[in-house]
Amino acid sequence: MHQVERAIFDLRRGMPVVVDQTLVYPTESIDPKLSDLLLDQTPTLVVSNHRLNALKHPTDESALALPLKPSPDKKWVDFQAVHEAASSPQTDLDALFDAPRPATEAEQAALALMRRALLLPATLTVSLEDALKARVESLIADGTLLMVDTEAAKNCYSLSDGLVKCISEADVPLDKALKTRFILFREPDGLREHVAVVIGDRNEWPEAPPVRLHSSCLTGDLFGSLRCDCGEQLQNAVAAIQEQGGGVLLYLSQEGRGIGLANKLRAYALQDTGLDTVDADQLLGFGEDERRYQVAVDILTALNIPKIHLLTNNPIKLDALASGGIEIAERGSLFGRVTDQNRRYLDAKQRRSGHWLEEVLERS
Repeated sequence: MHQVERAIFDLRRGMPVVVDQTLVYPTESIDPKLSDLLLDQTPTLVVSNHRLNALKHPTDESALALPLKPSPDKKWVDFQAVHEAASSPQTDLDALFDAPRPATEAEQAALALMRRALLLPATLTVSLEDALKARVESLIADGTLLMVDTEAAKNCYSLSDGLVKCISEADVPLDKALKTRFILFREPDGLREHVAVVIGDRNEWPEAPPVRLHSSCLTGDLFGSLRCDCGEQLQNAVAAIQEQGGGVLLYLSQEGRGIGLANKLRAYALQDTGLDTVDADQLLGFGEDERRYQVAVDILTALNIPKIHLLTNNPIKLDALASGGIEIAERGSLFGRVTDQNRRYLDAKQRRSGHWLEEVLERS
C-alpha cells in the first residue's frame, strides 16, 4: 500500500512512476527534469473505453493503447498538444497514432492510479527496453523514480477498504441543528478526509436513524452554484435529519461524482459546448459515476449504525450500502429546487443515471 500511496503523490506532481516494466507519465503534466527519458522513444497513449466511445471510436476493451507515430524531431515533451487534439470528436486518430491494441495489465493499472490520484484517466507509457531500462533502473535504485507492482496499482481503490481512521471530533452547532458533532475520518492514502455530521442525541434517535450520503460540492455547497442542487440538498438534509429525531449526514470527499474538482471544472466547460453531464465526464475518460461507497459502509460500521433510513434519490447508493451489510429499513427522497440553470443536469441524472427525480421535475 505504501508504494501505491507514494506513486499517487508522484503522479500528482507530474513525476513518472514505473509499473513493473512500464514507464508511466501523467498526461496532465510532465516533469521537465525527467522528460528526456522520452526523447529517444516512441511513447503510447493509453485511454479508457469511455473516452474512445465518446470520440466515436467504440471498443469492447476497457482501455486501448494508441502508439504515437514516430516523429523525426522527437518533441515528446510537447505531448500535451497531441493529448488535447485526441480529445476532439473531429480528430483523425489514424493520423496521430498507429494501430491501437488492448492495454496491457500494467497500462490498465496505470489508469487506475490516475483515477485514484484525481488526474485525467489517460497516461503516456514507454516499455522499458535496452539502454532506457538500465537508466530507469538506476533512477529507481537512487530513489528518483518509484516502482509499483501491477496488482497493487490495479487494486489501489480497495487497498483502503476497512482502514478508514477516526482522527478528530468536536461539537459544531448548526443553524438547522444546534446539537451536532463533526467526526473526521481519514483514508490511509491521506488524500481524502470525510466527515460524519452526527445530529441530535443518539439516545433519542429512532431505531433506524435517517442517514444522508452527501458528496462534497465546492461550487454548490459553499458558493451556491445554480448549475446543481447540491447546496440546497445539503441544507435540506440537515433539516430533515433534525426533524426526524436525529441521525447522520456523511459528507464524503467525492467532488464531481468522484472525479475531483479539477476534472469537474473541465466537465463544466464541456457541458457549456452542449454535452450533458454524463457525456462530458465520458469524454474526459471517466465512467458515468466514479464514486465508491465502501468508505460510507466503513464509517457507519465504525459508528455502530447497522440499520438506517436512507435519504437518497440515487439507486446506486441504496444498492452499495445494502451490499456492504447496512440494513436499509426504508428510503426517503430529498430534493432541492429546479432552476433554469440546473434543469438539464437533473434531467440527465434522471434519464441516464436512473435517479428518482420524477416527482420534483414534473411539478416544476
